Amino acid sequence: MAVANPEIPTPLAIIVGPTASGKSALGVWLAGRLGGEVVSCDSTQVYRGFDIGTAKPTSAERRSVRHHLIDLLDANEVFTAGDYRRHAIGVLADLKERGKLPVLVVGTGLYLRALLEGLADAPLRSEELRTRLMTRADRRRPGYLHRLLKKMDPAAAARIAPQDSPKLIRAIEVCMLAGKPLTEVHRSGRQRLEGVRPLKIGLMPERNALYERIERRTAEMIDHGWRDEVRALVGKGIPAGAKPFSFIGYKELRANLEGHLELPKAIATIQQATRRYAKRQLTWFRKEKDVRWFEGFGDDAKIMQAVLQHLQEELGIAHKAAAPGTP
Repeated sequence: MAVANPEIPTPLAIIVGPTASGKSALGVWLAGRLGGEVVSCDSTQVYRGFDIGTAKPTSAERRSVRHHLIDLLDANEVFTAGDYRRHAIGVLADLKERGKLPVLVVGTGLYLRALLEGLADAPLRSEELRTRLMTRADRRRPGYLHRLLKKMDPAAAARIAPQDSPKLIRAIEVCMLAGKPLTEVHRSGRQRLEGVRPLKIGLMPERNALYERIERRTAEMIDHGWRDEVRALVGKGIPAGAKPFSFIGYKELRANLEGHLELPKAIATIQQATRRYAKRQLTWFRKEKDVRWFEGFGDDAKIMQAVLQHLQEELGIAHKAAAPGTP
């Protein structure tokens, strides 16, 4: 898709939806049909070695279509929404130069918001403050961090799950360092992404069908070696406190390998946590503006064709029916 005029906004296809909704399969297929490349927008897939549990694209998918912003970091490195925005802007500029349609596959809503709307001028991290907060949280009864944030910024506390310690700590950190609520910080100083025309696609599978797929996919991940992957990561000396070991499944399987959690219980806990995560994702993505929603899974042939036709109309391309998987 050659860019005829640099003054004309560049199309940016965006696929949102809950985990296990088939976003990746749809993104790969659309990129293949529309002369595009896939750009991951996921906070877990940037870490090397954490592959099965983060549902990274398969080797076959990566061979068929070029992927970006996957496997950027080692487990001990920190990656923020601001870091993602900087990397993504560079990738989008490269794709524009080469006349390729970016197909953004979004698992992390905050990263999408950071890319499109910009980020507020928030304070830098304070490791000393973070350590104090984590120490206090360990000594107090469950929910301490959420209660503390609720006093400082009720609006931010309403958006963050009580169990999401990393986000709670960052929110409290910003409140304390900036001297004002995180919500107020976010309202100021944003710089929107210019020169693009977002074309947002949303996947909305039926809830029970989604939950059934989550349970089935978790079992398949275990069968495909997820537990062995975690064993290998632990064997490399990666500490339990490394950020990727806070991802759903990795902390449970590590606990299983260390003898603290029976495997059936670990699997059930992973499935429950993933269902809750999917629900939070849907809540977040429903607030996105100008999304064209499709009620089904992204790897369903009818949904694939419907999305393709919609994007072709938006892009001004003549629609030609083809079975999914056609080159």
